Amino acid sequence: MADHTETHQHNRQRQKAIAPTIVQSAQPDPSSNVDVGRRIREIRTEREISIRSLAELSGLNVNTLSLIENGKTSPSVSTLQRIAGALELPITAFFEVKHPRKNMVFQKAGQSPCAVFTYGTIEDLGSGLTLRGGQPLLVTLKPQTDSGPDRIVHTGHEFIYCLDGYLQYDVEDKTFLLEPGDSLIFEAHLPHRWSNSGTIAARALLIICPTDENDQPTERHFVQANESE
Repeated sequence: MADHTETHQHNRQRQKAIAPTIVQSAQPDPSSNVDVGRRIREIRTEREISIRSLAELSGLNVNTLSLIENGKTSPSVSTLQRIAGALELPITAFFEVKHPRKNMVFQKAGQSPCAVFTYGTIEDLGSGLTLRGGQPLLVTLKPQTDSGPDRIVHTGHEFIYCLDGYLQYDVEDKTFLLEPGDSLIFEAHLPHRWSNSGTIAARALLIICPTDENDQPTERHFVQANESE
């Protein structure tokens, strides 16, 4: 029992020690962020839909949409869902950046395209180049958040490597607590979900490799993300 208490105290001290580093590293270069509001405006304009019409289709206030499109406020995931539904698009369409075709990608730290969602950020480490359908993502998850009440199921495989903080993955009937340096890979047809029930942000490298090109696992991982009670 004494050993267990000492280990628990050591882990708590470890969390406090790395917390300032995590807060700092979770702030990507603003110049590399994906402008979600601008993407919404571009798509709306391309489809010749007025902002008032989009407001009616999505059930949102015109002023709210205007603030989002002009970068005056950050939309929640549920708000993006309503806009995506009105435009008949997947929510990931708002985070897409047009890149020329590449056969190699090198990115300096802090220069990756970054999409901000309500409970964290997602950085695209591939920036236009995929790994046979997979995409390497640098994910930052705020404390007390999770992927939602429903388990996620998709094709292919999933790989997660914990960089900072503590991240829990529930896969089928097993629970894995990932600490910095821990990794997990599994067949993605096994029902799974993620959560960060800690007091500090968690940062991880996530690679999802679906075998079906029409599969959209990244969207399902973060579209239902919510704050843990």
